[in-house]
Amino acid sequence: MVWDEKVFFNLRFMVNFAGNFKKKMRIDIISVVPELLESPLQHSIVGRAIKKGVVEIHVHNPRKYGKGPHLQVDDYSYGGDAGMVMMVEPIHKMISELQAERKYDEIIYMTPDGEQFSQGIANELSLKENIIILCGHYKGIDHRIREHLITREITVGDYVLSGGEIPAAIVSDAIVRLLPGAITDETSALSDCYQDGLLSAPIYTRPAEYNGWKVPDVLLSGNPRLIKAWQDEKAIERTAALRPELLK
Repeated sequence: MVWDEKVFFNLRFMVNFAGNFKKKMRIDIISVVPELLESPLQHSIVGRAIKKGVVEIHVHNPRKYGKGPHLQVDDYSYGGDAGMVMMVEPIHKMISELQAERKYDEIIYMTPDGEQFSQGIANELSLKENIIILCGHYKGIDHRIREHLITREITVGDYVLSGGEIPAAIVSDAIVRLLPGAITDETSALSDCYQDGLLSAPIYTRPAEYNGWKVPDVLLSGNPRLIKAWQDEKAIERTAALRPELLK
């Protein structure tokens, strides 16, 4: 395996699991539509992790610092382009309020033109202590925020959504499930798809035969060495067929 940044982060990630050294993580999400984040953050692994005290996730509405009776946070763009732009002042004041309370390792902006989110980035971010995720909306945010406050820009794909809330939920979910205590068997996260740069091997459960469809005999053999060899072979086969660029 090539020794690169991805491998380095994966090794740090495994050390984190083995030693459980990291303090409780805190994620602060800034959104003008906080309701969109309620369900993703209250259920399944993320919801349980919050209840167990593994992570704190807080959602903040920059309309707190909006202008006028309607708490306006957007305005027309200079240059005459169509679409409204989130103003610099409400976002700056919201981030400054949070920074006055603690130090943040990353201030992330969810944007279609950011770096492509990956398992390696999720691993890296799971080792942080405090992060802010800013959700864009409307046409985007005043570029001065990106120039002076944002430390990292991330996209979940080459397409445009109505806002950054769904991408922020995706990033939060991918991070939280890696935290020690978030899932019952923490080591299972180490065998997830992409953790070793490959797609996962096929997986099966009971019954061993259904409708004439059988589970591969090797998985019923009880021989860990043969099973691991089969899984490695199938992972490479599936990656070559479905995502050949990963093998580079």
